[in-house]
Amino acid sequence: MPIQRLNHAVLFVSDLERSAAFYGDVLGFRRIGGFPGGVFLQAEGSANDHDLGLFQSQDAATAHRTGRVGLYHLAWEVDTLRELQRIEGKLTAAGVLRGASDHASTKALYAADPDGIEFEVCWLVPDSAVERELREMTAPTRPLDLAAEIAVYGADTPGGPRTDHAVWQRLSAGPEVD
Repeated sequence: MPIQRLNHAVLFVSDLERSAAFYGDVLGFRRIGGFPGGVFLQAEGSANDHDLGLFQSQDAATAHRTGRVGLYHLAWEVDTLRELQRIEGKLTAAGVLRGASDHASTKALYAADPDGIEFEVCWLVPDSAVERELREMTAPTRPLDLAAEIAVYGADTPGGPRTDHAVWQRLSAGPEVD
């Protein structure tokens, strides 16, 4: 059986309590347990035993550096564009929003936690619209206009779930040549 999805992520952080507060306040994770030097968090609406583990780094002076070997970013999915818009407001208020991109089949926000560890929060275009989105895409990435996406899809339209694997594989193979 192939891998289905990411079950959880674990990050080494420079200040455990600061990072736990950030993920709770900005992204709505709730603390569900832990141990000295570690905290387990669960995403709102998740039935998973934990979605994010934060462990105190033994070398708190070593900050995350983009471009070095290691994690580039994590990506979390939201169900609706309304939720993506709500999180955009939280990320902006926290001063951590770094970008917003339209990748055709996903609409994404990019930010960084207090240690500079980057993450993405995204909404997946409904399966029924993926083919149209990919055919209309003129560049691999363009700026995200969240208000325009809400006008097209509605604020409460569920995204994904990418159940039509045959269509997805055909489209991701590139344009057909006649």
